Amino acid sequence: QVQLVESGGGLVQAGGSLRLSCVASGLTSITFSRYDMAWFRQAPGKERQLVSRISRTGTYYSDPVKGRFTISRDGAKNMMYLQMNSLKPEDSAVYYCAADYRGNSEYNYWGRGTQVTVSS
Repeated sequence: QVQLVESGGGLVQAGGSLRLSCVASGLTSITFSRYDMAWFRQAPGKERQLVSRISRTGTYYSDPVKGRFTISRDGAKNMMYLQMNSLKPEDSAVYYCAADYRGNSEYNYWGRGTQVTVSS
């Protein structure tokens, strides 16, 4: 059974940094490498939004986070990361990791999320 578990969220002041992690269990490293992985976020009262995505062809960042966030993965550890710098109050949300096997943005697996709160 595939599971995604996020960690690294917390409370930080504006301008600060956090590093989110997502570990995928139930997959071999080879299988994990075949998945496109992504970070989403959802703030209260708002729809879930794609933040960043990493695939074998490259990375994607949404405009609000471009230049401040960096997505990466470690295939040997079945891990994905999101380094978040220069955080703003509007970055406050629950952050979710997701895995897409076919590369068609239909995500097969989701984590339960980790809360990020940025105080002003």
